[in-house]
Amino acid sequence: MSWAKLSPRANQSGAKTRSGKTGKGNPYLKSVLGEAAASAGRTNTFLGARYRRLARRIGKLKALVAVARSILVIVWHLLADPTGRYRDLGPEFFDNRIRPERRKINHVRQLEAHGYTVTLTPQPDYQPRRQFIFRSGNRELRCV
Repeated sequence: MSWAKLSPRANQSGAKTRSGKTGKGNPYLKSVLGEAAASAGRTNTFLGARYRRLARRIGKLKALVAVARSILVIVWHLLADPTGRYRDLGPEFFDNRIRPERRKINHVRQLEAHGYTVTLTPQPDYQPRRQFIFRSGNRELRCV
């Protein structure tokens, strides 16, 4: 990743940590990855969900660099292992990853912050969706 200069830097001084510049690297590779990241950000895939999630927190340009680095990591793994195949985790990966109990608490807090009083009553016949994880070596496939 360092030859593309997409690795994030952290400048530390005492207790403060600031993000630094990524560096120069190969300008052609960096521009192609940037275009691919911009396109991936508009899709309904794992990378698109990653871009939208990061853009809310750190801004659009930093999110583009993060998605470009993710694409580079995916390409590196595919080139390093000739038998490897890419499987998209899907746009709901981050939603399913967060614990349902934690999500429920967050939603209640958000509604209360908007002035609502929330009372939760469980449905009698509710069955939560199950998530199965198949692991093979260092890869995993998630099925919902």
